[in-house]
Amino acid sequence: MPARTTRQQARERILKTMTEALDRMIPPDEAAPLRGSTFRDWEDQAAEVRRAVLPTLLEERAALEENARVEGGGRCPHCGSDRVYLEKQETAPEVTSPDGPVALARQHCRCRACGGSFSPPEP
Repeated sequence: MPARTTRQQARERILKTMTEALDRMIPPDEAAPLRGSTFRDWEDQAAEVRRAVLPTLLEERAALEENARVEGGGRCPHCGSDRVYLEKQETAPEVTSPDGPVALARQHCRCRACGGSFSPPEP
């Protein structure tokens, strides 16, 4: 059961997200003014960085799990048949984390015996 991404790809996406968020808080251009003048303003900006980075980190961490992508549907939870196939479509439903929505890729299976549909176990 392969992961959905490599560690290098995951790290690159996380670092890109972090850099973009940091650049909004502290622009690399010395001529660009810094936003906010109170500690509360800075806390709000740091929270924006957190809300940008942590959901990306969670998405990438989930994609690195060995069972992030299954190669077979297994047994049907409805009737127990092994006549299960993976559908081509995948979805990315959002789950809510304390730092914002996290989109987790999900595969879908269908049972040829009973017609039931289900998702393989999540990472």
